[in-house]
Amino acid sequence: MKYLFDFFPVLLFFIAYKLFDIYVATAVIIGATFLQVGVFWLKHRRFQTSHLVTLVLVSGFGGATLLLHNPNFIKWKPTVLNWLFAAAFLGSQFIGEKSLVQRMMDQAVALPAAIWRRLNLSWVVFFIIMGAANLYVAFNFSENTWVNFKLFGIMGLTVLFVLLQALFISRHAHEPPSASEP
Repeated sequence: MKYLFDFFPVLLFFIAYKLFDIYVATAVIIGATFLQVGVFWLKHRRFQTSHLVTLVLVSGFGGATLLLHNPNFIKWKPTVLNWLFAAAFLGSQFIGEKSLVQRMMDQAVALPAAIWRRLNLSWVVFFIIMGAANLYVAFNFSENTWVNFKLFGIMGLTVLFVLLQALFISRHAHEPPSASEP
């Protein structure tokens, strides 16, 4: 469900683009992202870092797109976001005791430290590739193809990557110790 909530603004962007144009779609994604952050805050009384980073990027790149009437700015947003995530995951390898992947998942699954590092680095590579793929599609294909890729391509590749990660984890996982065990 969280995955759908996170893709809600992208879905609305896609629909607005198909019904109108890139500029209406850009205004819609800005509004939808503000709504997403607001709804999350009302429900959880906290902000999620990834939502705030997305909000800043959507507002900045989307605002530039609308102000300068140039769709290239909004086309850069997914790449910058993916590369920021790559940098955060890479930085987590060296800062703190646990990588981002381990912090997100170690309560659900126990893995050796080397496997956590490999998983984390695989996310770094994935985010770098997704950012590059976005640029390639955005500037080598039609705007319509890029909009389709933004929804279906990025979402589909992310789902595929998560499934491959689950298979990899299942080969190396063991039950985490329960809170009542010594």
